[in-house]
Amino acid sequence: MFPMNGNDRSIVGLVMVAHGMVHTYELSIPIFVSIWLAEFDVLRIAGMELAVTQATLGLVVTAGYALFGLGALPGGIVVDRIGSRRLIAACLFGMGGAFLLLGIASTLLVVALALLLWGAAASVYHPAGLTLISKGVDERGTGFAYHGVAGNLGIGLGPLVTAILLLAFDWTTVALLLAIPAGVAGLYALRSEFDETAAVNGVVTDGGGTADSRTGGVDSLGEFATASKQLFLGAFAVVFLIVMANGLYYRGVLTFLPDLLSGLPGFEPVALSTLVPGFDGGRTLNPERYFYAGLLLVGVAGQYVGGKLTDRLSPEYGIAAVFAVLAVLALAFLPVAGLGLAPLLVFGALFGVTLFTAQPLYQAAVADYTPADQRGLSYGYTYLGTFGVGALGGALAGAILTYADAGALFATLAGIAVVASACAFLLSRRR
Repeated sequence: MFPMNGNDRSIVGLVMVAHGMVHTYELSIPIFVSIWLAEFDVLRIAGMELAVTQATLGLVVTAGYALFGLGALPGGIVVDRIGSRRLIAACLFGMGGAFLLLGIASTLLVVALALLLWGAAASVYHPAGLTLISKGVDERGTGFAYHGVAGNLGIGLGPLVTAILLLAFDWTTVALLLAIPAGVAGLYALRSEFDETAAVNGVVTDGGGTADSRTGGVDSLGEFATASKQLFLGAFAVVFLIVMANGLYYRGVLTFLPDLLSGLPGFEPVALSTLVPGFDGGRTLNPERYFYAGLLLVGVAGQYVGGKLTDRLSPEYGIAAVFAVLAVLALAFLPVAGLGLAPLLVFGALFGVTLFTAQPLYQAAVADYTPADQRGLSYGYTYLGTFGVGALGGALAGAILTYADAGALFATLAGIAVVASACAFLLSRRR
């Protein structure tokens, strides 16, 4: 399957499945956002009623996405103590349960609870999966590349499958159907066997049993504080700023993208009865959902290129260049959209590839600037920054769209990208 030894193939196979599942659910949520905006009028919580606007719904989605990031830090601590395989299995079963709850939701409050459950379950994946690659896979750069490709397949195909299912079913039924693959993947994770520490121990097996994965970590609050201080007194502090900026940009541009596209010329809903003679039910095909899914799907190329680049150059230079391009693309988004659908399709492909090229590069930078026995903790902090702090990008986007306009949103995103590029340049000078 891969040009790797048996242990590498076993690990990479598992993390590809799990990573694809995590991002399938993560990026299917914005497909539902436009439906929830029409479905729910108020959010009732603690005796209060809040009108549902882009700002309100942005906060609801941000809560779930925030846990996706906030839970990464304790997840990173746990993975350094118990290993990755069991944590990945728990993640998959938890995400399936969250979408089962989403499928029976009758109020926006239940939707919010389901998103919180999903965020908590999904949060442990990245520290577990990336620690597993960095400590168990001998060909680390290639492992990161395949891991990223699988994530982007989930990122693109998840929303695409969700959009196709919505042609035939209501959104609650679609959520229930989406819960099934996570349960199957969880069972697969429980049955997987490999040596989690083959690469760092200098022993690369060709398959077989699972070695003891306890290779370090922290056992007390004092050790946690000491290990954290050691990380942030070094260059990892700059890496953390980069991943925070990446998270804000990523979530800020994607959370309301389908809703933004729906207002552009060429994205008007199309009645299915005009495409399929005899089709009944009043359902429509929404082009913005497929553009969104396609933009995410082409990110596979970006993940693969970024992963391969980590084996060929220092990641700092790649990060600086990628975010400089993302700043330009953010400023160009609306002007290109005004040129018509064809230019926007080409632009969307370029945007999707560039958006995901940075991820393998900063993942490799984390490995370069942290010790192996604190790798789980460092990846925990990484995804605390990317998806925890980064989750604020959704709330920021919702507030800007409610009280300003799309132009202000893309200008803000460009500024965030400039900060990330400058931090990467600073890191290269330090190196």
